Amino acid sequence: MTAQDSEPRSGIGKLIALGLFIYLIAISIIGWYWSREPALVELDHIYQQPSINNSNNPQVAQGKIIGAATTSTLIFVGNTLLDKPGGFTSNDILPPGVLMDNMPNWEYGALIQVRDLSKAMREAFSRSQSQSKEDTDLAIAESRFHFDHKSWAIPASESQYREGIEHMEAYLERLRDEDQHNAQFYARADNLRYWLSTVETRLGSLSQRLSASVGQRRLNTDLAGELNAKQSTASPQDQIVKTPRLEIDDVFYQARGSTWALIHFLKAVEVDFADVLENKKALVSLQQIIRELEATQQPVMSPIILNGDGFGMVSNHSLVMASYIARANAQIIDLRELLSQG
Repeated sequence: MTAQDSEPRSGIGKLIALGLFIYLIAISIIGWYWSREPALVELDHIYQQPSINNSNNPQVAQGKIIGAATTSTLIFVGNTLLDKPGGFTSNDILPPGVLMDNMPNWEYGALIQVRDLSKAMREAFSRSQSQSKEDTDLAIAESRFHFDHKSWAIPASESQYREGIEHMEAYLERLRDEDQHNAQFYARADNLRYWLSTVETRLGSLSQRLSASVGQRRLNTDLAGELNAKQSTASPQDQIVKTPRLEIDDVFYQARGSTWALIHFLKAVEVDFADVLENKKALVSLQQIIRELEATQQPVMSPIILNGDGFGMVSNHSLVMASYIARANAQIIDLRELLSQG
């Protein structure tokens, strides 16, 4: 090989290296932009949308249609999952989405809350009795939201979730139209307690998983409180519970997404269930829960999620998140007790 032959090849190699470098830089910038979490949004403007038909109904005259706030907020959260920068990244198979970790977990946390609320709307909020017929749009919407969040084609997750949002919008349109009496939203204390029981278990699980970031020795309390209680297989009475190191940031960002969606839903509930909460003297309790959860959305100033010991020199972001969620969860338990009182 002559010197003249090696020079062109060397030039091509440099061009390939330069192109690869520019590609990696571009992917990194796009990935950083797509990883930015959506901010909390005040949705008062969508809560006060009037009904389709004019009416002398005092609630309509005030711009308040029972159920519109909760339904509109669920639609907003669903659209945010799909339309934020980068779109829905959980099912991406190409860079930078496939290389991202934090945002897909954030999306999954928010999606779980969408699924839980859509289930409560189908099973409780839209039905006056246990034997009442379920709303068709809500039934379809719930099934679409429960579709696999990692499916990238035939069908893609986005298409299923978009269809679920469309059925939610159809329900909302019927809810606002006074000529159509087949869509209802019943703001009752027992309905609210039904949904809050699900929220309670979700937050309790997140709190435990976050707290286990440093490892804990726990006694088995699975059968506590009932003498004749049984379980399928025996469990150790004393065991170490620890979240795997590679899953710590996954749980953290799943909690961030879950609480982000939940804050919006609780604010909507504050509007739709205002009379119930006032009657039970529980409004301030709900507002305090929202305030506790808002603390979970503070900016993370560290480039990585730190996992120091509980009282060590390095902070532990998971334990801080767990403390906020645990306090909010304790207050949800108290709120459910208030709602159960006559």
